[in-house]
Amino acid sequence: MRRDQFPTSHQHPRVERATQSCRQWSTTGTLCGPGTDEQLVVAGPTVELRGPPMSSAEHSQWTMAQDQSGRVAVVTGSNTGIGLEVARALATRHATVVLACRNRDRAEAAREDILASAPNSNVVVAQLDTSSLAAVAECAQMLRQRWPVIDLLINNAGVMAREHTYTVDGFETDFGTNFLGHFALTGGLIDSLIAAPAGRIVTVSSITHRRRDAGLDFNDLAYERGFDPKVAYARSKMASMTFMVELQRRLSAAGAPTLSLAAHPGGVRTGILQQQNRLVQLVYHPRLTGLTGWFTQSPAEGAQPILRAALDTEARGADFFGPGGRWELIGKPVPVAISRRAKDPATAARLWTAAEELTGVRFLDHPQSPGTDTDSGRTGLER
Repeated sequence: MRRDQFPTSHQHPRVERATQSCRQWSTTGTLCGPGTDEQLVVAGPTVELRGPPMSSAEHSQWTMAQDQSGRVAVVTGSNTGIGLEVARALATRHATVVLACRNRDRAEAAREDILASAPNSNVVVAQLDTSSLAAVAECAQMLRQRWPVIDLLINNAGVMAREHTYTVDGFETDFGTNFLGHFALTGGLIDSLIAAPAGRIVTVSSITHRRRDAGLDFNDLAYERGFDPKVAYARSKMASMTFMVELQRRLSAAGAPTLSLAAHPGGVRTGILQQQNRLVQLVYHPRLTGLTGWFTQSPAEGAQPILRAALDTEARGADFFGPGGRWELIGKPVPVAISRRAKDPATAARLWTAAEELTGVRFLDHPQSPGTDTDSGRTGLER
């Protein structure tokens, strides 16, 4: 389909409805909040400001739940890179792993790759394109029917578009693929996830969500004014992080045992940068590991923070993990800081409402009025 065949945001009714709803929330139309990104500790209605968590040796020590027998894990975007290595690690630990990918042929090849390293593992392929709401709904329905109980959902699939393009539903590509598609998928699977005794939903995020210009403009969700690919990606990750924290609030308020967590892989040599400029592609090319290994790492190493979020027996809801080494680009997985804007309850309520309008998917209606916080049990929000 050619670009001129895609509906623009102004032509798409869902985008227009969501934009109007968001304007009712804010006259400025932006996700407000100071540009600084110290870590916030939320305890009920009170907020305490602290510095970023320490990356000490003790924080790099963690206990991974080894045997995943009898558990079902869905990993989006798992035919290559970080997603493939996360899926491989889970399959090696005897989980039933669903490779939820856009390209079925590549997913089948990834399945064979995993089976070659873990011959007795149970790996299934499901077709999923997070840039299409219809495809997301179809995949979610299939997964629910086959697995009424799903223990792990790893929302990993993502893009970093070089140009301003739209999804088939009329959304800016990064925002639609990285955030809205996973919002709809999570909503479609929420009953199966809550049915698990210790379910987890892991959002794969990025340190770019801490950028000062990563705040979302509710008056321009399609990002049609002054498009910048780096900012578009950062905003999609800010939306994902805000969703992750709010999802934990709502799960706790509903009394669900399911946890919502996030992780970022650091500076990983993967194909997500294939649309970026030549210099960026060279820096993260595997053949230059000898020169760039001091600030980049392999997909298997980048998978470790995601695995910690999924399997650390001491992890709590709304925890965020990333590499503890140089600039959070390399190193063992440790707790890392979340941008203050991603922790703001009022901002999260606005974003949730917008996502419901855009996707048509509603779940976990918040029992409290916007702007209030949930004093939950086993969550990391009060840290």
